[in-house]
Amino acid sequence: MPSLARPFPESFLFGAATAAFQVEGAAHEDGRRDSIWDAFCRVPGAVINGDDGEVACDQYHLYRDDVALMKRMGLQTYRFSTSWSRVRPDGGAINPAGVDYYSRLVDELLGAGILPWLTLYHWDLPQALQDGGGWTVRDTAERFTEYALDMHEALGDRVKVWTTLNEPWCSSFLSYTAGIHAPGHTSVAEGMLASHHLLLGHGQAVRELRARDSSLELGITLNLTVADAVDPTDEADAAAAAKIDGRFNRWFLDPVFRGFYPADVMADIRAADPAAADAFDAAVQPGDLDVISTRLDALGVNYYHGELVGAQPPAQPARSGDAPTDREVASPFPAADGVYWHDRGLPQTSMFWDVQPEGLTRLLNRVWDEYAQPAGTVLYVTENGAAYDDEPTTEDGDVRVHDAERVDFVRAHLGAVLDAVEDGVDVRGYFYWSLLDNFEWAWGYEKRFGIVRVDYDTQERAVKDSGREYGRIIAARTLDAHPAP
Repeated sequence: MPSLARPFPESFLFGAATAAFQVEGAAHEDGRRDSIWDAFCRVPGAVINGDDGEVACDQYHLYRDDVALMKRMGLQTYRFSTSWSRVRPDGGAINPAGVDYYSRLVDELLGAGILPWLTLYHWDLPQALQDGGGWTVRDTAERFTEYALDMHEALGDRVKVWTTLNEPWCSSFLSYTAGIHAPGHTSVAEGMLASHHLLLGHGQAVRELRARDSSLELGITLNLTVADAVDPTDEADAAAAAKIDGRFNRWFLDPVFRGFYPADVMADIRAADPAAADAFDAAVQPGDLDVISTRLDALGVNYYHGELVGAQPPAQPARSGDAPTDREVASPFPAADGVYWHDRGLPQTSMFWDVQPEGLTRLLNRVWDEYAQPAGTVLYVTENGAAYDDEPTTEDGDVRVHDAERVDFVRAHLGAVLDAVEDGVDVRGYFYWSLLDNFEWAWGYEKRFGIVRVDYDTQERAVKDSGREYGRIIAARTLDAHPAP
């Protein structure tokens, strides 16, 4: 009988990811000042229960314990972000205490044999820069480049993998157009401007970092989806799917890899909001797209679920994963009126997101074939994970979380990655989101994504069954037919 075990490539990296604002805490210690998320948390109704990041998982103080936990789990790499508000408070001068924290974290990781994977921006823009226009103004891209070089000056001797931005779709359209994330604005023009200046900052940072050290592995992380039509043979449904693909995927993939913004999306926006299109045109200066499309070593793909959309509303509206709020919010998809989300009938996480591992395989194949392979860029799955309503138990004095759904989720998505690898896609690694239960943005502490449970009252950590299973797979470097009991 042939073996059902599926080995991973020899050099494949297994890791987990977090973000500074979501785990660090110490929000106003050692010189750190407000980010846009600190300010947003104080807006009534912006975050469930009025939660904030003042303490979060307290990794700022507990990082040594967390690194030791990662080592016990067998993680090979840890993807973390540095807080711009900690190292350059208010966007101003370097804060030595903030830089020193990341230096100590990096040393701790290296001492444990764990590769530091640094993300420069995971949505925590200094509030003082937002007061000056934030990502809607070009100067913020310049400031970001300065910040990137400061971090390289401090850590470049030890950190060799650098991601510029995490999910610029979220920090532009979800934040400046939909109002769902900080700074909570609802302007199509602002979202478009923010997207361009984020990508400009990315391109500038890649160019400058590569000029200083050609040995670095440089990339960006995009959250991407598979947008399927309810009826692919129906012209209107197919057009609806193309609209979401254009705004979610191609708006970022096309400029990064091809040096242009998608013409169909621009045409739709121009027809619906000519003032926003004109403002965007004025902001894109000669040479910008050459900078944005600077060669990348690696593209991070964040995938959670796909989208099933059509031109007609469903009989039963699909449930939204957005946190409920009485605040004014809008669609993050400009000029996409007449697009309706449908339920695939798949199992769902507590975020009402479909569990759709085959979508990850399709996505990796598409991105590889159309974008990454022609550019000589390799792929990593830099986020993939699920929130479930975990219930801890105490067994023999230890806290245990029997999260069977998350165990299945991890295994299914690792299998989807292997399917893509077997199709010839050069996927070099997988990062589960998240290492720890943490502050989940507008959801506050309501949703738990971690493979490690955090008791927010005591800050005690407990590895869930999913974390144990992930560690077992890492140790075996094989996905076998059945998980261990």
